[in-house]
Amino acid sequence: MSKQSTPYVFNNRELSWLNFNKRVLEEALDAGNPLLERLKFLAIVSSNLDEFFMVRVGGLQQLVLQGKVAADNSGWAPADLLRELSVRAHAMVERQYRCFMEEIKTGLHDAGIRRLHMNKLTPALYEYLEGVFEHELYPVITPIALRDPADLPQLPGLNIMLLVRLKPDEGKSKKPRYAVVLIPKRLGRFITAPIEEGHNYVLVEDVVGEFINRLFPGEPVAEVVPFRITRNADMSVREDLAGDLLSRMKDILVARKQSSCVRLEVSASASKTSLAMLSQMLSVNPEHIYPVPGPLDLAAYFGLARMTGFDDLREKPWPPQQPPAVPPNTSIFEAIARKDIILHHPYESFDPVVRLVEQAADDPNVLAIKQILYRTSENSPIIAALARAANRDKHVTAIVELKARFDEARNIGWAEALEQSGVQVIYGIKGLKTHAKICVVVRKEAGGIRRYVHFGTGNYNEITARLYTDTSYMTCHDDYGADATAFFNMISGYSQPVSFRKLEAAPIGLRSRLLQLIESETLRSKEGQPARIMARVNALVDPDIIQALYRASQAGVNIQLNVRGICGLRPGVPGQSENIEVISIVDRFLEHSRILYFHQGGEPLLFISSADWMPRNLDRRVELLIPIDDDEARQRLIQTLETAFRDNVKARRQKNDGTYERVKPARGAKLFRSQELFYQQACAATQQARTNQPLTFQPERPSLIKP
Repeated sequence: MSKQSTPYVFNNRELSWLNFNKRVLEEALDAGNPLLERLKFLAIVSSNLDEFFMVRVGGLQQLVLQGKVAADNSGWAPADLLRELSVRAHAMVERQYRCFMEEIKTGLHDAGIRRLHMNKLTPALYEYLEGVFEHELYPVITPIALRDPADLPQLPGLNIMLLVRLKPDEGKSKKPRYAVVLIPKRLGRFITAPIEEGHNYVLVEDVVGEFINRLFPGEPVAEVVPFRITRNADMSVREDLAGDLLSRMKDILVARKQSSCVRLEVSASASKTSLAMLSQMLSVNPEHIYPVPGPLDLAAYFGLARMTGFDDLREKPWPPQQPPAVPPNTSIFEAIARKDIILHHPYESFDPVVRLVEQAADDPNVLAIKQILYRTSENSPIIAALARAANRDKHVTAIVELKARFDEARNIGWAEALEQSGVQVIYGIKGLKTHAKICVVVRKEAGGIRRYVHFGTGNYNEITARLYTDTSYMTCHDDYGADATAFFNMISGYSQPVSFRKLEAAPIGLRSRLLQLIESETLRSKEGQPARIMARVNALVDPDIIQALYRASQAGVNIQLNVRGICGLRPGVPGQSENIEVISIVDRFLEHSRILYFHQGGEPLLFISSADWMPRNLDRRVELLIPIDDDEARQRLIQTLETAFRDNVKARRQKNDGTYERVKPARGAKLFRSQELFYQQACAATQQARTNQPLTFQPERPSLIKP
């Protein structure tokens, strides 16, 4: 192995990612969590593994095929790392399914949520499902004969499929014959059984498998094996060769459907004969085959985890609160003009952000709207508002990032629809992904033109805004408006990078600004001044940033990092990082904010950002770093950062070997859950605002009173 025997400066990125998914799995394993919450976390583990194999494992396999042997900065060579990932991923999947089969499935069954098996149905229920097959499934599905493994049909990734082994033709050949039955996702995964008590379901593949003979009349079926493949999705456009980005992105979507198989999931009951057939047909190595003792694709169980009813099996809902700074049914422009607004989602509703775009579309005084769209929802009200604004002759510019991985198809559709509505659509900057979160509304008012700006750490997606923790900042200060205009002009035109009054942007100045801020704390500490850095990011792998943090730690700077996922930095290493603490919080909401604090000799600098501390964000994406100058907003952000480090319920602390351990309460200390406190604070603020509302009397006019 190409690893060294001494501790490394860096954690390996892929292994750190698996450690993150292990922390998610721990929430599913935690018997203290309600059953449907545990099921949700199991589904997240599966969904995460899907993306991990498509992108990270797929990319590593390509490196091995290309003969790359050089180790990365953590000391792992591609082939060695691929083997280690396989060992750990197999162990994770085994633990995941043991939890599902032995604990969660059993617990749900006892609570009235039951998976029914075809061989244990009443005659009446069997007849009902036979009718479902005949009328709803049979007309849709089509078997595909496999006459030659070399002549492989186009099998889609992440779909449930059935390998059907037919008995040999009598008198012709002793070799078994095979076919594949694809079960389209649109059929759904769960068929609800008409039983009044509880919630009873049958998996769609079980129903198709039971009546499989009807797809092969006169042919005896020897075996039916559910399987699922994952294809390599680590591919990108060569923009230097692409004249039409829209066309090339469509080509990428096609290429993904034809890429190599990087993982085969298959029922553990499959015979050796059928397993060998699948392995040969898909050209997949044994270490990339995952036999599972339960239903494939546990990510589909999101549907069960979110179904209505069974409230005693999930946590009490935390509906987003209406922010007091932006009362409902009021002008969003008046609210922002009164004061800068900081919002902490999803504890506070994302509705004000949506209202900003919707009111801008309908306000006759609004002249223009400019917005970056990286990921949006399927039925986005923001997209609808932009189209409506263009139809009302407002100047609307939308930068739609076609290269947003796994959202390419949706973004292509939105881009084409917006263009048809008259929106000026830009596909980002050549060679870069446009990942910044910004919206500018230009409004004509009595005092002249005023620009209202929204900056965010998350996407303009009202659905994920209820699931991810993010920060929004809304202002109409001239400096931010001028910078926002210059930023959009830089992206949409041929202009050279500009100097901003407040903002920093990647890939031009954001990296150097971060390094300068870290170095400033380092120098202050060397001079004997108090020095402190706090940061909340999703990932930290950039070598330059990590080395700068190590130097700061060696100089005595107190550094607290809340890194949700991948962390290439190792805290607590003697002589290197004794003054660095790294935590990760895995709770009911996905931690997604990027918030930065630098002590600066007692005059702290606070920032929010769209960028994680990764080379791709700092060098290959268009990102923003936004300073927060408003005193009240700054205090909220400081409190948000500090609160996370008090968490002793859902926080894990990284040890100096790269592994994590749960933060445990000190003796006699109370349990403290940061996300719960944030929600309680949002509720208290909303209630206080209601209490302080002045009482108004509205007379009822006689003409409106009906006898």
